[in-house]
Amino acid sequence: MPADLSFSLKQARRMALAAQGFSGRQAPALIKAAHLNRLIDRLGVLQIDSVNAVVRSHYLPLFSRLGQYAPSLLEQAAWSQGRQRSLFEYWGHEASLLPMALYPLMRWRMERAKQGQGIYAQMARFGREQQAIIQRVLNTVEQQGALGAGSLSTRAERAGPWWDWSDEKHALEWLFAAGLVTVAGRRGFERLYDLPERAIPGDRLHQAPLSEAEAQRGLLLHSATALGVGSEKDLRDYFRLDPADTRSRLAELVEDGQLLMCRVQGWKQPAYCLPEPKVPRKVPASALLSPFDSLIWERSRTERLFDFRYRLEIYTPQDKRVYGYYVLPFLHNERIAARVDLRAERAHGRLAVHAVHEETPGLDEEGMRALALNLRQMADWLGLEQVQLNCPRPSADRLRAAMLTSR
Repeated sequence: MPADLSFSLKQARRMALAAQGFSGRQAPALIKAAHLNRLIDRLGVLQIDSVNAVVRSHYLPLFSRLGQYAPSLLEQAAWSQGRQRSLFEYWGHEASLLPMALYPLMRWRMERAKQGQGIYAQMARFGREQQAIIQRVLNTVEQQGALGAGSLSTRAERAGPWWDWSDEKHALEWLFAAGLVTVAGRRGFERLYDLPERAIPGDRLHQAPLSEAEAQRGLLLHSATALGVGSEKDLRDYFRLDPADTRSRLAELVEDGQLLMCRVQGWKQPAYCLPEPKVPRKVPASALLSPFDSLIWERSRTERLFDFRYRLEIYTPQDKRVYGYYVLPFLHNERIAARVDLRAERAHGRLAVHAVHEETPGLDEEGMRALALNLRQMADWLGLEQVQLNCPRPSADRLRAAMLTSR
């Protein structure tokens, strides 16, 4: 290992952007399933979130990197029956869509969940104490096929936190964590659960089991590929691994030469990268980012890489919000250069811009045109006829002028 392998902050940022699929190159005129699958294979995980202020979060990272693709391509990859299906749902980085190739690397997590490890204490207790209910629910799924929790519940379902769940919903979630059922599809946003053998390809489902150490090393290598360069915490957080497991596996990967230790300018902690790292000369991408985009979901890493402090304010009382309810960071020319509070007002056919906040030193005119273009493309992608600027800030005046010239 080179003893002096180090990167400037600018180099680390470019490595991260390239690894995350931001190239700045022109997207294909027609986005096909193969383009999506290649990108998701590189990212390794798409986080799922229920908030639908603009569009559900798992759709956005692909738009940020590919542009105006058909959402049905992702839905076919995630929930179709047959060979078009290339993704599965599981606890990757929170609730996630993952490439089918990672299914064998998640089996150890499922086995731990069966033992009550790595899951919420309340769910672990339910698994210990309510096996009769769990078995009854599993038998029903075996007999009837893909089912939602609502069709099994013995009481009226209430929307709310997990402690409001029915026993049947608890049972399904325990079975899901344990790998005894999987998500075969969705009805609206409701999960439909079925047996893995009816949804997961046999070659993945019946692959010879990996040891915990083998699977964890595989996940960390995926993290390093998707991040470009990262600290121990960065690599661990990508698939939410345990700190003790991560430290052991990283030491093994470094000793084996599959990862290199390195330094990044300004980082207190050591970093890791794949052998023969490549640093792009420039990554001129422009994109609006989901709050749950894998480029920025680890907030301390976002601050180290981009000098950008980001917090989602959905659950902050309105009078205490600084930037807005659902704020998308705007990436431009290797900086996170602005924040935009957006809402898709579908009933009115418009994408509403409630606030625009430029980061120091702000956006130049070319940057404003890029933001205007991204907003128009997002509106088109969502099937919305107009972009409406409701923000009274001077930044919005500049954006309004850019919108006129970007038609």
